[in-house]
Amino acid sequence: MKKVWMPRVSLAAMMAARPDAVIGSVRSDAGAGNIEQLLKDVNAELKRVGDSVKQTAEEALRQSKDAGRVSDEVKNKADELLANQTKLGDAVKALTSKVETVETRNQDLEQKLAARRENGGSQPQSWGEQVAGAEALKAFAASGARGSLRIDVNQAITSGSGSAGTLIVPQRDTEIVGLPRRQMTIRNLIPAGRTTSNLIEYVRQTTRTNNAAVVSESAQKPESNYVYAKYDAPVRTIAHWVHVSRQAMDDIAVLQSEIDGELRYGLEYAEELEILKGDGTGEHLSGLTTLATAYSAPFAVSGATMIDTLRLAVLQASLAEYPADGIVINPTDWAKIELLKDGENRYLWANPRGMNAPGLWGKAVLETQAMDVDEFLVGAFRMAAMIYDRMDAEVLISSEDRDNFIKNMLTVRAEKRLALAVKRPAALVLGDFGNVSG
Repeated sequence: MKKVWMPRVSLAAMMAARPDAVIGSVRSDAGAGNIEQLLKDVNAELKRVGDSVKQTAEEALRQSKDAGRVSDEVKNKADELLANQTKLGDAVKALTSKVETVETRNQDLEQKLAARRENGGSQPQSWGEQVAGAEALKAFAASGARGSLRIDVNQAITSGSGSAGTLIVPQRDTEIVGLPRRQMTIRNLIPAGRTTSNLIEYVRQTTRTNNAAVVSESAQKPESNYVYAKYDAPVRTIAHWVHVSRQAMDDIAVLQSEIDGELRYGLEYAEELEILKGDGTGEHLSGLTTLATAYSAPFAVSGATMIDTLRLAVLQASLAEYPADGIVINPTDWAKIELLKDGENRYLWANPRGMNAPGLWGKAVLETQAMDVDEFLVGAFRMAAMIYDRMDAEVLISSEDRDNFIKNMLTVRAEKRLALAVKRPAALVLGDFGNVSG
């Protein structure tokens, strides 16, 4: 295999024409205009060297054919030429990279200056702006600009919009922080069963005339009398719905479960109010307070308090042969009772350091905002009423609703069905505290 040595051109001429800053390292502080000119000079020199290399190669081939070898002088010149050609190639790459860097920096500066103008000059100053506005520079110029001057500039990276602020990426917490939800408690007071019909019928005894007595032999026995009446409790539907776009349902991973939870909570909230206070009109349930017996103190207590009133209500239920098992009041009223103190400022019914469940007169106290302030309900809840569930809470999604299909919308509907039968109204006592003190 024959090697062909590339001869060199006149290095003296090339060294005289080349830019010194190109063969060496490219200055980092050179301006874009200077760098572009250097790049043009280097490319021109590189083209000229390439042409000379071509001519010298042809000369080397001729010598090889004529003499059978290439002279040492041609070999040495070729080596030096190739070395300088490599340096010129490296300089072209460095200058090209520098031009791109300077252009990028200029674009960033233009953007910062534009943002500063929009924000009324609130952006950080560049180095040049800090130097130009320095008081020390003005004083130095006024004194004749003799000697040297040192000006410190502040170019710290900050989180401001004119510095590194745009690089800060906020962290997104996927949790949806919802509004507070009320704890449902009334349903737990009452036993629940199921039904497969839309109406519950039951018989309630309305009259008991008991004439049972001792009788003598062969004497006529006394007659007693009992009267019964039929009552019914219709199954009622509690429902609501919400519109959601198909895109939102598909793109937000937690949205479907969030909506499902909200709709179910809405059903429970409405159900609690219906069980407690449904007035029985229209499609409403006949609630506990609507059918309860009005409070009537069995006897008067001098200087009665809220605690006395509740004790008398418990007594009223007991006298009706329905021993009470619970008390329902508003949290505000229970707080008033717990804060009662004796003459030495000692709490009567509460231990601030204790964790005891609310209770009074041996009965469980249930706090709920569904009960109005100053109102109470006392009774034998497990004997008083019965819930019949016809359909548990159901959440369905459909696009077949009005113009949902052409609008790419979804309707999410939630509903449940139940009946409430208050079979023993006398087991419930409803009253208010009126003007009694805590």
